[in-house]
Amino acid sequence: MLAAAVLRLLDFLGVVRKQAILSSIGGAALPPLKFQADGSFQISVFEDLHFGENAWTTWGPQQDINTVKVINSVLDAEPSVDLVVLNGDLITGENTFLENSTFYVDQIVQPLMKRGLTWASTYGNHDSDFNLSRSDILAREQSWAGARTTSMISGDTVGVSNYYLPVYAADCTSPTASDCTPELLLWFFDSRGGFKFQQGGPSKHQLVGQPCWVDHAVVEWFQQTNADLVNSAGKTIPSLAFVHIPTNASSAFQNVGVNAHRQPGLNKDKPLSSQAQGWCADGTNGSGCKYGEQDVPFMAAITSTPGLMAVFSGHDHGDTWCYRWDRRLPGMDIKGNGVNLCFGQHSGYGGYSNWVRGARQVVVSKEKLADSVVDTHIRLEAGNVVGSVTLNSTYGEDSYAATPNGETQCPTCAY
Repeated sequence: MLAAAVLRLLDFLGVVRKQAILSSIGGAALPPLKFQADGSFQISVFEDLHFGENAWTTWGPQQDINTVKVINSVLDAEPSVDLVVLNGDLITGENTFLENSTFYVDQIVQPLMKRGLTWASTYGNHDSDFNLSRSDILAREQSWAGARTTSMISGDTVGVSNYYLPVYAADCTSPTASDCTPELLLWFFDSRGGFKFQQGGPSKHQLVGQPCWVDHAVVEWFQQTNADLVNSAGKTIPSLAFVHIPTNASSAFQNVGVNAHRQPGLNKDKPLSSQAQGWCADGTNGSGCKYGEQDVPFMAAITSTPGLMAVFSGHDHGDTWCYRWDRRLPGMDIKGNGVNLCFGQHSGYGGYSNWVRGARQVVVSKEKLADSVVDTHIRLEAGNVVGSVTLNSTYGEDSYAATPNGETQCPTCAY
């Protein structure tokens, strides 16, 4: 009865994928992610969607409509996408109401369901507020077929969206088969931030702040889990990582200087906002501290994990560049090992700024994985491509076309 009712509703909405819906309702797991027969695997990264702003006005819902148009436009121009990543700040929690704060998830995933795509999310600082719970967002996501977002480490302080997804070869018959080991690992981390759900009071000055870095327990889980996977596979497994708030390494590099041709992209959020910004070393905030260094264990982990090729972040809407962290940066004790730190493109019409909306595309091929090489570009709302680069051993030395500083111009856009 439930399955039939849901299918009738989706038929009405025009977004039916009956087999997937029935599988989800029945509690069956989604099939594993696999490379295409040609050895490719493409990820489309939407970040800072910021649904739910100013819902009590006509302006707010119009921004959500505009954002859905961005998602549709990008996916129409990128027909080979295998996985969509929603990299934090799905919803602007400070504008939502308790009774319907997670309903915006339905709007976000509709374009994905329409195309039969699956997705995975990280949560951002705006995904936690007095009336918005990360756990409730996860539950809402998981009520839809196609959701791969999950939580692999429990605890009140670690956040929610900490997990990994393996990607297998196209000819892998079953992940449990002896000849099937992951060809690629996708790691998702919760950088937390924002305010604690239903704690304190509804006014701005009563809210209880939440730490804005990847928790130390998550770092330990990541290192141990990765070691276990490598041991089981008998080989280093190439990997990519997604986290909403960037680490202090991105801030340190920005201070050195982003070159428009060697690290093409917008560089307009200066100084950018990183993990542990505004916190003290003792874990307190609101005391005038600039940076508490609590993201140091996470940075140490990503620079000491063999096979980790790139970490993708959002949060800073005006930054869209990638940096190959291969040295010691001023003011930091950790030396980079060549891992690439990348921003995406602000995808939502909610949230600050009016730079052109779009989404970063990450294209992996089995052929290039042996050399830890990844191709990436940004697909803009209008359909054009900017910032197309190859993240390889000479990235940072190679010259590329500079990214134009485009801005969206329309009477109903967010400014």
